[in-house]
Amino acid sequence: MKKVVLVTGGGRGIGLGISQAFLQAGYQVLVVQRSPLPDELRQPDVDYRAQDLGHSQSFDDLLAFVEQRYGRLDVLVNNAGMMLEQSMGQLQKSDWDAMLALNVTTPVFLSQTLQPLLQASQGAIVNIGSIEGLASNPHHVAYCATKGAVHSMTQAMAVDLGHYGIRCNAIAPGWIKSDLSDAYINAQEDVKGAWQGLDQMHPVGHVGEPLDVGQAAVFLAGQEAKFITGQVLVVDGGRTAKLPLPF
Repeated sequence: MKKVVLVTGGGRGIGLGISQAFLQAGYQVLVVQRSPLPDELRQPDVDYRAQDLGHSQSFDDLLAFVEQRYGRLDVLVNNAGMMLEQSMGQLQKSDWDAMLALNVTTPVFLSQTLQPLLQASQGAIVNIGSIEGLASNPHHVAYCATKGAVHSMTQAMAVDLGHYGIRCNAIAPGWIKSDLSDAYINAQEDVKGAWQGLDQMHPVGHVGEPLDVGQAAVFLAGQEAKFITGQVLVVDGGRTAKLPLPF
């Protein structure tokens, strides 16, 4: 039987790239998210379950679904997340709470609920953090706080779950192309200059694609990474390794 991966928010942006990478690796993919499944994922090896992950009080129904549908779970990718730009003077507690709930609380308690299945398969958890858990852009106090928490909790989860044969790692993506990121750059006054400047920030000379993150997730979930746990893999084209210069 095929290995099974559950990807939260696996139908758009980075999540879509993750789902596609696991499909290419031969997995059965279960996408769990609020929005409908995109056409790219409407194929036999993809299942979809609609769920608002930011407001779930319990994930027992999801556990029951996975048990009944597959009888196993090999990989959990905690990808679903949100970002709002608010400066310290504008930060709203309701927005802070919403971001904390989806970006931090959901991955912890979803992992806890699905632990029995992951334990039975000696499986793996991959949490999606961000380079903004390592450094910061303006007006991202809440987002950076949640992604820093993702990195820290990944280490703690690896320590606790290692006794049960479950590995836990995180990926910290840098600038990855998406509809939202493209729209942001294309809205700048000098669009060509903005794209050139963005590419030049990266030693590899370009920004990343969702599939770049997906392929990293497949690696961390697989046997090739069986001695890797509690780590944060930075996938950013070298952006955070490059010191800025004024020229």
